[in-house]
Order: sequence, then structure tokens, then C-alpha cells
Amino acid sequence: MTALHDPAPLAHRVEELLSRGGPLPIVAAGDPVLRRAAEPFDGQLDPPLLDRFVVALRDTMRAAPGVGLAAPQVGVPLRLAVIEDPAPVPDEIREARGRVPLPFRVLVNPVYEPVGTARAAFFEGCLSVPGWQAVVARPAEVRLRARDEHGNPVDEVFTGWPARIVQHETDHLDGTLYLDRAELRSLSSGEAVARWWAQPTPARAAEELGFGL
Repeated sequence: MTALHDPAPLAHRVEELLSRGGPLPIVAAGDPVLRRAAEPFDGQLDPPLLDRFVVALRDTMRAAPGVGLAAPQVGVPLRLAVIEDPAPVPDEIREARGRVPLPFRVLVNPVYEPVGTARAAFFEGCLSVPGWQAVVARPAEVRLRARDEHGNPVDEVFTGWPARIVQHETDHLDGTLYLDRAELRSLSSGEAVARWWAQPTPARAAEELGFGL
């Protein structure tokens, strides 16, 4: 077995991260780990270590806070992500964005494909690109195939905001950041979004900043 396929370095990396305690450090844009396709999960972490890593990813996501976190975002190039969204938003935002509660999920080796041709454009951010948001048009509905943390198959259709979360986190595992798909004229600081673009849809931002939806 070559070093490239030796699971030991990944297991050691995870053990080292977990030994620090507390939320895991989140890798920022510019780190090469975010631009490489992650390694498919194939038992590189034994079940007890995988369970501990999933708990750490969940706790880190919640502490950030965020609605998803992929293993490469903590420097571990494995095809693994966690998602969760309690969706504590006003009704008008829930209705406009399809943002409904998404229970905690673990996605192992996920892939997605669009269902239909409908697309939705909204501001999106990323824990690895702190302080900024941009409008991203994505398929409004996707079919996700994956495994859960116990190895059980997942084959599920997601719509609305949960579909966006699934796409964003799976993209991380392919070395893709949301900025690669964004309308860059919409790029705004978090402060600017809160001041000007906090509406349920980005229609006003599109008009004022000069981009199409």
C-alpha cells in the first residue's frame, strides 16, 4: 500500500485535532486543502474515531455557528460533512427561501444531481470565507446519494434551503467554494448585507449592485 492510500496519516491527523479539545479550528480560503478533491471515505477512521470526529464536527458547526461543515474545512481531506439547520427565521424568509428545519445529518461520500431545471438565487456565506456573502444561483431541488455515519445508504431529494446546504457542503468535498459559483458583483461584507440587503430575496441587491438573477 502506498503512502497516498495509507489511512494512518488521516487517522493521526484527526486524533491530533481531537486532542486539543473544544471546537476545531476552521481552515480559511487560501489553504490548499479547500481546493483539492477530498478522499472518499473507506474506513480510514475506525468506528470509534469516526464517531468522535463527527461529534467534533457537529460541535464546531454549532459553535461557529453554521448550518454545515465539511471535513476539509478543518483540514481533513475526507469526503465527509455534517449539516443541520434549526431555521430560526421569520415566516417571510422561510416562505421566500424555503428555509425549513433540517435535522442533524452526517453525509459520507455524498454526490448530488439537479432535479428539474428550476434555480434559486440567494445570498450565501461560508465559515471558510468569514465576513463575506454573495448571491449564488443553485438548482432549487437536488437528489442526494450518500451514506450515513453507520454506512446506511441515503437516497433523498432536497428542496429549498436544505438543497442549498447539501450542495454547498458537497461542493467543499470537490474543492469548490461558493465563490466559484457566485455573482461576484453581489459580493458584500456581512455588515453591508445587514445594512442594505437583509430582505428575504436579493432582488433589491441585484438592482442596486447591477447583476442579474
